[in-house]
Amino acid sequence: MQRNLQPTGLVNVLISLAAAGGGTYIARQTAALTDEVVSVFLGLGFLVTLFSYFQARMEVRERLEKLELDELAKSARNTTLFESTDAEAFPARRAREQFERWLVPGFCLVLLALQGLAGWWVWSKTINPVVGEARASLPMMASFFGFLFFLQFLPGRYSVNVARLEGHRLLQPGGSYLLLGAYLSLLAAGANVAIYFGHSRIDLYVARALCVMLTLAAAENLMALVLELYRPRVRGQVARVLYESRLVGLLGQPESLFTTAAHALDYQFGFKVSETWFFQFLQKAFLWLALVQAGLLWLSTSFVFIEPEEQALLERYGEPVAGRPVLNPGLHLKWPWPVDMVHRFQTHRIHTFTVGVVPKDDDHGADNTIVWTKSHYKEEFNMPVANREQANAASANADSEKIAPPANLVTASVPVQYQIKDIVAWARNHANPGDLLERIATREVGRYLVSVDYFEFMSTGRQKAAEALRLGIQNTADHEKLGITVLFVGLQDVHPPVSVAEAYEAVIGAEQTRAAKILVAQGDAAKMNALAAAEAVKVQNSARAFEVRRVAEAGAIAGQFQHQITAFEAAPTVYPQRLYLQAFAKAIAKSRKYIITTTNAHEMIQLNLEDKIREDLLTNLEIPQKK
Repeated sequence: MQRNLQPTGLVNVLISLAAAGGGTYIARQTAALTDEVVSVFLGLGFLVTLFSYFQARMEVRERLEKLELDELAKSARNTTLFESTDAEAFPARRAREQFERWLVPGFCLVLLALQGLAGWWVWSKTINPVVGEARASLPMMASFFGFLFFLQFLPGRYSVNVARLEGHRLLQPGGSYLLLGAYLSLLAAGANVAIYFGHSRIDLYVARALCVMLTLAAAENLMALVLELYRPRVRGQVARVLYESRLVGLLGQPESLFTTAAHALDYQFGFKVSETWFFQFLQKAFLWLALVQAGLLWLSTSFVFIEPEEQALLERYGEPVAGRPVLNPGLHLKWPWPVDMVHRFQTHRIHTFTVGVVPKDDDHGADNTIVWTKSHYKEEFNMPVANREQANAASANADSEKIAPPANLVTASVPVQYQIKDIVAWARNHANPGDLLERIATREVGRYLVSVDYFEFMSTGRQKAAEALRLGIQNTADHEKLGITVLFVGLQDVHPPVSVAEAYEAVIGAEQTRAAKILVAQGDAAKMNALAAAEAVKVQNSARAFEVRRVAEAGAIAGQFQHQITAFEAAPTVYPQRLYLQAFAKAIAKSRKYIITTTNAHEMIQLNLEDKIREDLLTNLEIPQKK
């Protein structure tokens, strides 16, 4: 007769509930990252234990139902009139099957969502941890975690042993979570003690490790749901508990590594993989194989291969090795780690950093049009530079109230390229030589800019400035014994600050407007000069023509007068009358004329001398169309 699992499952539920509540309370009191992650695991363990308890109750009901039906079948065999179906005869089994078919996958999905949300919440707290003061109650909270360890360890060990020996599979998930919760409680107690003694970094590292564990548990849950869809179904084989985590079981029972692996392989492949000779050999010789592998891995640290572009420093117990301080490119032998340690440096490669700007992370190799009126770096720094003209003006007008300062601001990208020549000096004279060199370069650039003229630096003095900066950085680096050679210092993207671009554009626009107006005035001047010269020539030609015409008219009038005398003498009566008629014809040339042809001298004729035409004269003037 099988053992009744309900009391054991109920005890596990109560213990996991107490552990989850106590862990949450302790985490709120201490505000330690490790305590918060442990409380998440304890809460998930309570949910798994509670769900497995309900499933165990359904299996117990099914078993009791089967026993009752067997007893009834023995006492009253073949007495029923009609045979009942399985759903009617075994309602508890039907309920258990529906429970495993729908509620178990649904609970796994809910558990996966909770694991994902908890993992995201804990990761967000461990990535940017808030530094807090150590609480005075840390030792007492550590002792509470110790109590939780003893509270969970014995029931958890009892549950997993019963599940393994008697085959009660529903005790395994809750027992594994109880064992893991016990070990995590002990780990949280140690983290609280470390915080109390001032080692808060241990709490952060432990919390991050537990975050990784929580993420792996969520990934395992997701993989189990996917593999369940493609698992081969064997008739009569008991299905594995879907929400049982092998990772949790392995962490709670490290000695059951091969047992867990064997069950997983048997379950997935459908046959006894654990009974093959290869698996048996691995199970027996795993420890020796692991030790041999670890030993070979440790001995492999005796071989060091230095790349062609590198040099390395060899240290033995933290001190330089006599006779072999520097390792050149090639294969070298040394004592295994941690006796001998190698520190590599790229001495044959040209290193580059930039002063004055912070480059963007995504513009490497991009062909971008650079306009100085728009920022083309992630961050640009304004550096002061002297202005000789303003300095002279300030000295000349020392008594004026408002004088522009003898300095300007400029933005420049100054790439510096260097190479490590003395690896010992570079590695041992300073703790952070790269950062020191960048600070030296920044100081030399600022020192040089305040001593040169702004317009000279912006135009013709770049090559001179680059060489002066290279020498200044090299001299300072030699003084600090950095062991480097400055190969190149460049000046690029030199321009005024972007914030004054609008003012510069306004000045350039005014200059262009002035040049345009000058050109328009020159065009108007050329046009007016040409028109004036043409008008003068026209006036002169008109005067000459008038002179010729007047002289010709005078000669013609004189000649006409002579001919008129001759004509009058020849015809004294006719000629005057002809002249009269000619003058009369010219006088009435533009007048309206009426011809009256009546013979009645006594008739009175009325004439309308208006220009208006009567309307009746315009009627019936339609032109007939041709047919």
